Amino acid sequence: MIDRYTLPEMGNLWTETYKLKTWLAVEIAVCEAQAELGYIPAEAVEEIKAKANFDLNRVQEIEAEVRHDVIAFLTNVNEYVGDAGRYIHLGLTSSDVLDTALALQMVASVDVLLERVEDLIQAIRYQAQQHRNTVQIGRSHGIHAEPITFGFKLAGWLAEMHRNRDRLVNLRRSVAVGKISGAVGTYANVEPRVEAIACHKLGLEPDTASTQVISRDRHAEFVQVLALLGASIERFAVEIRNLQRTDVLEVEEFFSKGQKGSSAMPHKRNPIRSERLTGMARVLRGNVVAALENVALWHERDISHSSVERMILPDSCTVAHFMLVEITDLVKNLLVYPENMARNMKVYGGVVFSQRVMLTLVEKGLRREDAYAIVQSCAHQAWNQPEGDFQALISKDERVMQVLSPAEIQACFDPQHHLKHLDEVYQRLSI
Repeated sequence: MIDRYTLPEMGNLWTETYKLKTWLAVEIAVCEAQAELGYIPAEAVEEIKAKANFDLNRVQEIEAEVRHDVIAFLTNVNEYVGDAGRYIHLGLTSSDVLDTALALQMVASVDVLLERVEDLIQAIRYQAQQHRNTVQIGRSHGIHAEPITFGFKLAGWLAEMHRNRDRLVNLRRSVAVGKISGAVGTYANVEPRVEAIACHKLGLEPDTASTQVISRDRHAEFVQVLALLGASIERFAVEIRNLQRTDVLEVEEFFSKGQKGSSAMPHKRNPIRSERLTGMARVLRGNVVAALENVALWHERDISHSSVERMILPDSCTVAHFMLVEITDLVKNLLVYPENMARNMKVYGGVVFSQRVMLTLVEKGLRREDAYAIVQSCAHQAWNQPEGDFQALISKDERVMQVLSPAEIQACFDPQHHLKHLDEVYQRLSI
């Protein structure tokens, strides 16, 4: 039987050996259910549980001849069990085993992902605490906007990962579904009580109304949630890449001793891990298309979905798991440069405080249109000039000097004004 409380690394959950272990777990659970209902002898079940086993090489040898994976598996199991094996797979169809066992793999995979998500949440939370008051420029369209803190940026990441965690929790319930209902799902040769008991033993719920297979909308949801998780990680990675640009350099991936960034240029320190994560997110999104294509099967079932799932489900799970491990380590060891953030804040004499100057002028009685024109004129004079100094231009503008004192002008350039409500965001996240 599969120990549902043991969480191996993701790759182990999608090996052929682990898959066959889940098949055996399903078959044994069904035998136990049938014995409880008096359909097969209890002593036969005990013999099955004591002897049932498989050899992967032997299964593959048989499959090469019979061209049917479940038949090959059952043939090999019966070689271990002997006469009691006639009670195994009684009244079942292959998809009863395949889909129920696949649910066990998906549930176990979600459990592993949830552990790694929690690791990432804690890493982001720690950095958000450390940089709660590390002032940096906020950007929109890639252009300097207004002051924020790096911790505030990370708070947004944290909130997003909370939503990813919630989606995974809900997804776990959605895919924790088995079916033991026989060919075309009518329970003609195995009654619903067997399904209910067997699913309970496996930690699953019986599907509400299966055909010969569990409907693939559940599996499509599974892949979509993983892709959305990947998209969040990609967002974080793209932000790191942008902030690591030479002309910005506010954060940087940790560069280990002996690491080299370029075969040609010794100075290079490239954001290779963030770029890797960006690429992997594309793979996850690509798998969503294939998962959606699997939903529309012919009538009560075909097997066009099977070959697709053998690729996209293991790949999506292992890629998502790797991405979580990678981004967690990246966040934990992220190099943060507050001095560069302060430098960028002051570029062109603090043009990022333009709105605060404009609003202060409006408070003093100027029409908004007039205040906007004054501030924009000074800002554009300073913009992209080697010695551009917005604050100096504002301080010398006669129209401004008529309504604002030097102290009032200076107050407009205090970043703390922009940060006064950030504690409310932190309180919502319990940081």
